[in-house]
Amino acid sequence: MVPGSNHTPDKFIVDRTKPHRNSEVARTVRKTRDRLSQRIGSPDFEREMLKIHARAIINSGPAVLAMALLVAAFGFSVNMNLALVGWALPTACSYASLFLLARRIDRAQISDIDAVATQRHLLILYFVSGIGWAWLVSLGRFSWSVDQMPLILAIILLMAIAATALIAASLRGAVIVAFALPVGVFVWFFAGPALSIQTIMAGLLTISLPFFAYVSHHRNQAAVTLLSFRSEKDGLIAELETAKAMSDEARRRAEEANLAKSRFLASMSHELRTPLNAILGFSEVMAKEVLGPIQNDTYREYAGDVHESGKHLLDLINEILDLSRIEAGRYQLNEEPTLLADIVQESCRMVELKLRSKGIRLVQQIEPALPRMVADERAIRQIMLNLLSNAVKFTPSGGEIRVRVGWTAGGGQYLAIRDNGPGIPEDEIPVVLAAFGQGSIAIKSAEQGTGLGLPIVQGLANLHGGQLELKSKLREGTEAIVAFPASRVMEELPAMPRQRVAERARA
Repeated sequence: MVPGSNHTPDKFIVDRTKPHRNSEVARTVRKTRDRLSQRIGSPDFEREMLKIHARAIINSGPAVLAMALLVAAFGFSVNMNLALVGWALPTACSYASLFLLARRIDRAQISDIDAVATQRHLLILYFVSGIGWAWLVSLGRFSWSVDQMPLILAIILLMAIAATALIAASLRGAVIVAFALPVGVFVWFFAGPALSIQTIMAGLLTISLPFFAYVSHHRNQAAVTLLSFRSEKDGLIAELETAKAMSDEARRRAEEANLAKSRFLASMSHELRTPLNAILGFSEVMAKEVLGPIQNDTYREYAGDVHESGKHLLDLINEILDLSRIEAGRYQLNEEPTLLADIVQESCRMVELKLRSKGIRLVQQIEPALPRMVADERAIRQIMLNLLSNAVKFTPSGGEIRVRVGWTAGGGQYLAIRDNGPGIPEDEIPVVLAAFGQGSIAIKSAEQGTGLGLPIVQGLANLHGGQLELKSKLREGTEAIVAFPASRVMEELPAMPRQRVAERARA
C-alpha cells in the first residue's frame, strides 16, 4: 500500500470513479430531445404519416381485391374476356406494386425512410392505377354493349374514389392524382349538351372528385392532429422519464452525501468530545485553582474563558448530533408516562439564575390536575429548555416571560412560552425554523446562538406527533406553542368502590 493512502470504508465514502454514474441520465436526455424535436412538417413527422398510410393500404388489400373481382365477374358476364384481361393485368400489377411498397415502408425503420422519395413513388403508383380506371372507362365506351353502361361505370368509379379517399387519407393529393384522369375520360366520352343519364353521372363524378378530395383532406388533418397529440404525449412521457432519471441520480447522490455526513458526525462525536472533555476538566481545575493558587489573575481569567468556550463548543456538537439523528430518523424516543406540568416547572427552576441576572419576571399559568401523557421525558425537557433559553436571550432586562400549560381544543396538551422581546418579522419565521437559520434581530444581537434550538424543538415535537407553532410581532414579542396530540394523553381510570376493594382484600 502506498504510504499516506487510506482505503478504509469510513474514509472512502463516495466513489467518484464510476463511469456509468450519469450515462443513463445522458441517454434519457438525448431521447427526450429527439422526441421533442418531432414537430408537424418535420421529416420524422412525415415518416410517421407514411407509416400510417402503409398500414392502411395493407389492411385494405382484401377490399380492393374484392372490388376488382366484382368488376372482372361483371366483364366476364358480358363476354368481354379479352378486353377485361387487358385491363385487369396492368391494374392488378399497379395495385400489387402499391401493396408491396406499403409492406416495405411498414417493415422499414422509421429513420431509414426517405419521406420525399417515398411520397413521390406512392403518387406515381396511384397515377398508374388511375390509368387503369381510365382504360376501364374507355372499354365501357367502345367495347361493352350493355344497357346503362355509363351508370354502371359511374358507380364503379364512385366506389373506387370513396375507397381511395378512405385508404389514402394520410397521403395528401392521392385522390386527385389517382382519379383526375378517369373522371376526365368519363366526362369526355359520356357528357353531352342534352340532359341525360350520362350527363348527370358525368356531373356527379365531377362534383364527387373534389368532394372526396375534401373529405380525404379533413381525414388527413385529423390524422395529423392525432399524430401530433401522440407526439406530445410521447414528449411528456420522455420528460417524465428524464425527470425520474434525474431524480434517481439526485437521490443516489443525496444518500451518499447523507452517509458521508452520518459517518463524519459519528467520527466527530468521538474525535471531538474526547479532547473537549479533557479541555473542560483541566480548564476547570485551573480556574478553580484546585492544585494551588495562580499568581497571575489574567491566567485565571483565561482558564475560565477556555472552560466556557469548551462548554459552548460541546453544546454545539451535541445540538448538531441531535438534529442529525432527528433528520435521519434515528432518534429513539424513550416513552413513558410523564407529567408535563412537572417537567415545565423543573425546567423553569433550572433557568432561575439567568432570570435573576437579567431581572426578568417569570409567570407560570399551569392548569391543575393535568393527567399524564406518554412521552420521552428527556425530549420534553430539551424542548422546554430550548424555548426558555431563547425567551431569556431575547427578553430585555426587566421584561416578562409567561409559561402556560394546559389542554388543547382537541383534547391534547400544550406548553407555550411568550416573551416581550423585539419579536420576529413574519417573513423570517421560516428562516428561524430552518437549521442554522437566524433572523435579522438575532444576528444584530450581541448574544447570538447556533440557530439549531428551534429546529430541534420542531423535530422533537414532530416525533411525538405534535407540532410547533411560532407567533411573533415586531416590538411586541414572540410566543412558541408546542401542542401534543390527544392520543398521547392517558385516560385516568375511575376509582374502585370501597366495598369492592374490601371484598378483594378479604379474598
